[in-house]
Amino acid sequence: MARLTREEIARAEKRVREVLAEMQPFFHADGGDISLERITPDGIAKVRLHGACRDCSMSPMTLKAGVEEAIRRVLPRIKAVEAVGEVEPA
Repeated sequence: MARLTREEIARAEKRVREVLAEMQPFFHADGGDISLERITPDGIAKVRLHGACRDCSMSPMTLKAGVEEAIRRVLPRIKAVEAVGEVEPA
């Protein structure tokens, strides 16, 4: 797969932020939050978990089965979602 251009990254970041905004009520209900840090040219969305989500044992599963799936549904060129900071996805 070709690397994403700066313009493609900018468009993808906007769309990923929209997807994350739709998911935020679920994170807030558990005392946490999620935010996009960046998207790499290789199509990796780097996110940061906040609050209770940082240390939750379910965070890796939530990232793969929830967040990554939702993002890839609207942006198939995103290959993966990875947490930056304390939590690393499965």
